Amino acid sequence: MPGGGFIKLPNGTVVVALTLPRPCPDGTGGNGKVRVLVHAVNRARALTRLRNLGMRAVYLRGNAEPPTPDEITAVLHHPDGLLWRTAPDRTAELWHPIRALLG
Repeated sequence: MPGGGFIKLPNGTVVVALTLPRPCPDGTGGNGKVRVLVHAVNRARALTRLRNLGMRAVYLRGNAEPPTPDEITAVLHHPDGLLWRTAPDRTAELWHPIRALLG
């Protein structure tokens, strides 16, 4: 089961962080996991943004792995508000735009 969590920001928006299996373009699943960050108006909208990108089975159950302060900063400073990197976190790896994962 994927892990994840969210945090509500002072302006009312949320940052959702999910640890998911790495998707493959052919739909067979991937090797390893990725940490995906989404900035949106609310949790439902964040999950909808991922589902609209083809990640149909994305759910957020609980708040076991909320985003860290560094993750929040990264997603807030990205124009798309959608980022990913391999999980577990590799501190040397930079965050990637979501299109690099799906393309």
